[in-house]
Order: sequence, then C-alpha cells, then structure tokens
Amino acid sequence: MGFKLSHGVLRLVTGAFILNSGVSKLSLDDDGAARLQDMTAHAIPQAKQVSPKMFGKVIAGAEMALGAALLAPFVPTRLAALGLTAFSSGLLAVYAKTPGLTQSDGIRPTPAGVPMAKDAWLAGIGVALLIDRKHHPVKARRKVAQARAAQAKTAIKSAVK
Repeated sequence: MGFKLSHGVLRLVTGAFILNSGVSKLSLDDDGAARLQDMTAHAIPQAKQVSPKMFGKVIAGAEMALGAALLAPFVPTRLAALGLTAFSSGLLAVYAKTPGLTQSDGIRPTPAGVPMAKDAWLAGIGVALLIDRKHHPVKARRKVAQARAAQAKTAIKSAVK
C-alpha cells in the first residue's frame, strides 16, 4: 500500500472541512436541527423518523467520523473515498430535491442554492480518489501474476515428484 501525495492533499483538505462542519453541528439548536432535517427529508424521507435533536447529533457524528477517516493515514484511500462519495451524493440529492435551490432546469443553482451546489467539489474529489489507479501499471501487475503462476507450477512439480 503506497502513499500518494495527491491523495494526501485531497484527503487533508476535504477531511478538515468535513470534520469542522461536523464539530460545528454539535452546537445546533433545536430550530437549526429541524431546518437541517427538513432539507434532508426532501431527498431522504426517513430522516423524519427521528427527533430533530437526535438527527442533528447523528449528522454531526457522521460528518466527524467521515472527516476523521479522511484525515487518518491508516484508513485506506478507497474506503475513505467511498464514504466521501456516498456522503457528497446525499448532499447533492438534498440540493437537487429541495425547492428553491435550483433553477427551473433542476441543475443550475438559484442564489439560495449556491452554498449547497458548491458541495459538488466533494463528489468530484470522492470519485477521483475512487477511480485513481495505484502506482502499479497493468503490465507490472501482469508480471507479478505470471511470476506467481510460475512459482506455483514449480511447487506443484516438486510436490508431485
């Protein structure tokens, strides 16, 4: 498992941003938590099944956990990227389904929707981290597989003798 500087930079920036967002949500009052829950319920109706206060705490905890996972170097990049992609997909669903945030085309933001539309950068980073290939090109992986096959063949021949 190798470290890529480009992954580290992307994880640091997004992880710090999301961790800070989660920490700030810990102090949400009941009205703030209810507004957050109402917006979320446009995309995920099940959000209404818990109290606004509990919803705010769960969102805060989820954001802090995701931010910490992105910042922790021992968490594999693909795992952290999967969490980031899922989280940002949820944010974009809320953006797309909340009345008044998009123009009539359903994509371009209204002035009120710009803060949520900017979360598209999180989705872009998550997808980029997911699809980025490891340091090993295909030919190198093929050579390793061929070497292992040759070793296995030799071991089988030795065992048969």
